[in-house]
Amino acid sequence: MTDKNEVMIVAGELSGDMHGARVLAAMQEVIPDLTAYGMGGQFLEDAGMEILVDSTTMAVMGLVEIVGHLGTILRAKKILRQKLQTARPKLLLLVDYPEFNLLLAGYAKKLGIPVLFFVSPQIWAWRSYRVHRIMRLVDRMAVILPFEKPFYAKYNYTVDYVGHPLVGHMNLSMTPDEFRSKYTIPKGKTYIGLLPGSRRKEIATMLPVFLESARLIRAKHPDTIFLLPLAPSLKIEDLRENGLDDYDIDVCVVTEDRYELMNSCDLVLEASGTVTLELALLQIPMVVSYRIARLSYIIGSWLINVSFASLVNLIAEREVVPELIQHDATAEKISSTLLRLWPGSGAYKIQKDILLEIQDKLGGGGCNRNVANIAKSFF
Repeated sequence: MTDKNEVMIVAGELSGDMHGARVLAAMQEVIPDLTAYGMGGQFLEDAGMEILVDSTTMAVMGLVEIVGHLGTILRAKKILRQKLQTARPKLLLLVDYPEFNLLLAGYAKKLGIPVLFFVSPQIWAWRSYRVHRIMRLVDRMAVILPFEKPFYAKYNYTVDYVGHPLVGHMNLSMTPDEFRSKYTIPKGKTYIGLLPGSRRKEIATMLPVFLESARLIRAKHPDTIFLLPLAPSLKIEDLRENGLDDYDIDVCVVTEDRYELMNSCDLVLEASGTVTLELALLQIPMVVSYRIARLSYIIGSWLINVSFASLVNLIAEREVVPELIQHDATAEKISSTLLRLWPGSGAYKIQKDILLEIQDKLGGGGCNRNVANIAKSFF
């Protein structure tokens, strides 16, 4: 083990990159002369981590889709394993991305390198039997959802509930009016967010459906303006290749001020993911819609044992947010659901009120410092 304060951080997609960067910043405050390297994206790089593997090349979902990226995944694994072998950092900090990260955790354990896993694999959703293998591979597990600690306790494992990393980090630099002025967006309209995902595969699958849904909504409400944040892992060409310019609708694409964009929306159509909690913290009503490859969906249907796709509904333990998944993810169903939830409706007010309850369940903040203090115990 090195005498230097070195940590390898491995995050495989945008949300993990963001969470990992914030934890790294907190670690730098409590661990002197910290050196970080590993797999991540722009956020971790900006936080001072040396990027050995670019996580944007790893952002895929679905069993079938992963097969197509197997070469990239194996190359990344080789690079990180070699670095663990030669550098022997004091800690391996794994952020989400469980299938890949658990393989790396096994290798680190053989080398005697402690493993801290931040953001638990969703074993409460599927393949719960993995809990025993996971807890053999990690030294500490930091969980971010309130129902995860009792889940592990059922199997006689103690984990650290650190709160959700989004709480306290949804700081807004502009009001909705200031945001619209900055991007020359007409005021006095209805603003609908389109959030089709941060992966190229998601954009190819969901953006055309979202745009067709927007076209149908625009036919009913001509004064609607659609706002679309461009993820750092994507380029505007990714949107254009998948229909951005093919519909006669106003879509304002913004590359910065993501939270300000969401906060400027009256209603959001989005792909399932962490963004549901971001919107909940901003109290922005939403509809969730998602598709994956048909074979991945069939296999997943056999294995998944939760009733909802969105984290908001899982935390609430009931359907607060409408979910239109797979064969229900059609422009007709999406647009009609959005119209039923239109701003000013009774359904809109009900969802907005319940989203406030979700906020209360996510903790009072301090997640990143909590993780940093756990990490410090290994140095």
